[in-house]
Amino acid sequence: MMGIGFPELMVILIIIMIIFGAGKLPEIGSAFGRSIKNFKTSMKEAQEGDETATVEEGAQAAQVEEGKAEEDMTEEEKEAAIRKKAEEEGEAKDKAMKDEADSFTASLPRKGSYDFSKDQEKTKEKS
Repeated sequence: MMGIGFPELMVILIIIMIIFGAGKLPEIGSAFGRSIKNFKTSMKEAQEGDETATVEEGAQAAQVEEGKAEEDMTEEEKEAAIRKKAEEEGEAKDKAMKDEADSFTASLPRKGSYDFSKDQEKTKEKS
């Protein structure tokens, strides 16, 4: 199998230097390093957030239901409450749209039940 060895890496480095120039190479390297560091940090936070999210949401929902004043809430609790409220509103809108679509679909004639002659009679009566 072919692998990427030292000669291949040197060719890639030379091509990058030709494209970007030797002056930009340190900036590109530092930007690449920062992006990897940010990616690792965000992945770590996401894993920790998944573990604690269910516990925090349950606790925050209980605090909101108990009538805890918004001034007593921390920023994270406020954001979680806002997020939960937005999710509930979104679900309500989705349900309303689904109900509207279902009622529209129910009002349509069923397959094979449309009679062109009856439709013509109705239009003549209206005229």
